[in-house]
Amino acid sequence: MQIGATTAELTQSLGRSPTPRELAESIGCTVEEIVEGIESSNAYSTLSLDASDDSDDGAASMLDAIGVDDHNLEHVEIRESIKPLLDRLAPREKKILLLRFFKNMTQSQIADEIGVSQMHVSRLLNRTLDQLRASLEESG
Repeated sequence: MQIGATTAELTQSLGRSPTPRELAESIGCTVEEIVEGIESSNAYSTLSLDASDDSDDGAASMLDAIGVDDHNLEHVEIRESIKPLLDRLAPREKKILLLRFFKNMTQSQIADEIGVSQMHVSRLLNRTLDQLRASLEESG
């Protein structure tokens, strides 16, 4: 604030913009402090979120650049709760869940992959999911 007012006064009296040294002498501080003050005042600017970005491709506003709600955030707690439960599963059950839900394989494809019948994969998958649900309800 003081730099701006002093700059205006000295500009008026000198007929030109004052040097940082002249500002420092007038205010009673160091040249470095004047330079820092000028730099910090130049870093501050406000802009309406509705203001356009002055690009040629349309009237996009700053508001358009702000992120949107991530609907997957509500599932973070569930995923984090499931991790330790998955660590307790037997390797075969883990593999079945991985193939089914992360590699989107059908029960028949999983059966071929691990060498059992599709019906057995179905039973294992149901049993494993029931165990996970029960463990989640106990811990919740």
